[in-house]
Amino acid sequence: MLDVSHPKKSGKCPVKIRVTYKRTRGYYPTGKDLTPEEWSALSTTKARAMVSIRKDIESSYQIVRSAVEELATAGAFTFDALNCRLKGATSDTVNTAFRAKMDELKAAGRVGSMVAYRGALLGIERFAGAHIPFDAVTVSWLVRYAAFLQSEGKKQTTIAIHLRHLRAILNEARRQGIVKEAQYPFGRGRFEIQEGEGRKMALTLEQIGQIARYDDGSDATAKYRDYWLFLYLCNGINVADFVRLRYRDIVNGEICFVRQKTARTTRTRKEIRVIVTDRMQAIIDRWGNPPAPDRFIFPVLDGSEDAMRRKLKTQYLTRAINKRMTTIGEALGIGNISTYTARHSFATVLKRAGANIAYISESLGHNDLKTTENYLASFEREERVKNAELLTKF
Repeated sequence: MLDVSHPKKSGKCPVKIRVTYKRTRGYYPTGKDLTPEEWSALSTTKARAMVSIRKDIESSYQIVRSAVEELATAGAFTFDALNCRLKGATSDTVNTAFRAKMDELKAAGRVGSMVAYRGALLGIERFAGAHIPFDAVTVSWLVRYAAFLQSEGKKQTTIAIHLRHLRAILNEARRQGIVKEAQYPFGRGRFEIQEGEGRKMALTLEQIGQIARYDDGSDATAKYRDYWLFLYLCNGINVADFVRLRYRDIVNGEICFVRQKTARTTRTRKEIRVIVTDRMQAIIDRWGNPPAPDRFIFPVLDGSEDAMRRKLKTQYLTRAINKRMTTIGEALGIGNISTYTARHSFATVLKRAGANIAYISESLGHNDLKTTENYLASFEREERVKNAELLTKF
């Protein structure tokens, strides 16, 4: 819109982008000034100078529109969030763009993602300081940064996560026109992020049986052991999804849930279904809340938590399970056991039993088979050793 209420001495008026939300209006400058006559003719003019101005205005409009649509889609629109996002988009530093993204994620209640971006930003600032211009992030800069993280003792999996968050920031800057295509450092022939090789974390059925039968007489041990078994039996469910399960999610003897991790990143709602086995029902009966449709199955959340408090409770439970399972692993001579072991064991036990990888992928809630294959790729060394030995049994 042409802001005719604030004309300049030249007789021209500023062209602004108006955003209206709940009867409140926000105005965002395009940096262009036009007379009312020029504004009226702008959409049809063929004058080269005016066509150039029109393109610049359209570009500014698309930046604001894109930011509004992404915030609205995430259910996180506020003018503060929009201002932070646009401030990040127009910033010449990677640091400010990261903080704008973190503010956006916080406003959307995506605390886990916000914490992950904060961790990535801290690593970047340790390496390159608090004012990193976008054009400083080159292929050679990325090579040095990856080496720096490695020198800090970071595993390749962690380095890849940090780099993916940085790439997401640069992708947004590229969409906004801040980073030109020729400057963009990621991709084939440029800098490619090396993924970490999965660790062998899966247990055998025999080991899982030992865990299920383990009892040291402590109620705490029994509870966290049963929680871990439930994670394993419930398709390797993540703790963040486990604590959100409600009795209404049990339909016709199946638990139905959508992974929080991918709920916002996929176009279609991917529901995971798990048959409630006798063992799972016994765990619910022993440790669960009294049944009611809207009640959480397990007494971890009460529904009054905000996103940050929910995250903290999830982290506390994860640490409690891991601590107790480490003790059980040591007692059984199995080694370190964690909530992540439950997920990997679910996938690997199915693979060893001959289950189709597509079925395993669907059960885990993965978006593509490649992710599942990466999950399973490093687990079968023992199978290769066993098969190699067969070759010498003349």
